[in-house]
Amino acid sequence: MAEVSLRGVSKSFGADNALDDVSMTIPHGSFVVLLGPTGAGKTTTLRMVSGLDRPDSGDISIGGRSVIALTPAQRNVAMVFQQYSLYPHLSVRENLEFPLKSPILKTPRAEIDRKVGEVAEILQISHKLDNKATELSGGEMQRVSIGRALVRNPAVYLMDEPLSSLDAKLRADLRIELKNIQANSGATLLYVTHDQIEAMTMATHVGVLDHGRLVQFGSPREIYEDPVSIYAASRLGQPRINILPADCFGGAPKAAAFIGLRPEQIQQGEGEESFVKRVEHLGDQTRLHLSFKTHDLITVTDPHTQLDSGDIVRITPRNPFYFDDSGARLV
Repeated sequence: MAEVSLRGVSKSFGADNALDDVSMTIPHGSFVVLLGPTGAGKTTTLRMVSGLDRPDSGDISIGGRSVIALTPAQRNVAMVFQQYSLYPHLSVRENLEFPLKSPILKTPRAEIDRKVGEVAEILQISHKLDNKATELSGGEMQRVSIGRALVRNPAVYLMDEPLSSLDAKLRADLRIELKNIQANSGATLLYVTHDQIEAMTMATHVGVLDHGRLVQFGSPREIYEDPVSIYAASRLGQPRINILPADCFGGAPKAAAFIGLRPEQIQQGEGEESFVKRVEHLGDQTRLHLSFKTHDLITVTDPHTQLDSGDIVRITPRNPFYFDDSGARLV
């Protein structure tokens, strides 16, 4: 496996700047998640690394070697697309075997059978190996698509929202399996999603993209606990961070325009009065939806709380974030 490095990569499609001077290093053996809404530049970054698109400027290297002039096949990457990419006339087994039969790899028959069997078991499709791809459900097709990448041993795995079409339970199961596969194999994996739960649970590093610019790169905990902006802070965390005018509470820095409060940064029992609009009991926690000085807030409290709609609670900030009028964090 190999380190991937992007240096000053830019890409435009007509008047649309898909990537704007993006620089980052994806460490050897890391699980890097690119996070952001539609149009942030996540898939374009993936296509730059894969070789499906070429940057207008900048350089991309894999394992210390520039790959700008190389084809996707020469880059030795395995890509999983959001939409399943299978050969419909082939069986599941034949689809999984296909990458290993490449004249470049020249994989022995026994090794093909072993790898296909292992991956099929991991993805829970062993009983479907002799089925045609057209006989599978959408979720099963995507598992086969993921399996076609996993049977290989490429320099880098590239995955573009591969779990988005799966049901909730299978998505949760495969999050664990993908992370285990990556950790046990030492694979370098670049993964695109807009799902912050996937980012928090799987990533060793997260790259937050906004309109083609990389605004923050670090561990999920670092971005959650030390965001550089309102935008970055809003990418991670459930419930989302509460953003209020800075003067809602006393003690804000002079340059502050906004105060950011994650649910755990709202201390209950003292401070100013807030009205309980709704109580959500979620088993392991309870969410309180509050109305505070005409602003809506969400915080968490004891799962066995006796609070109910219409009650009054007192709240005060605890180690809040402050942002200036552009949304940049004030340190």
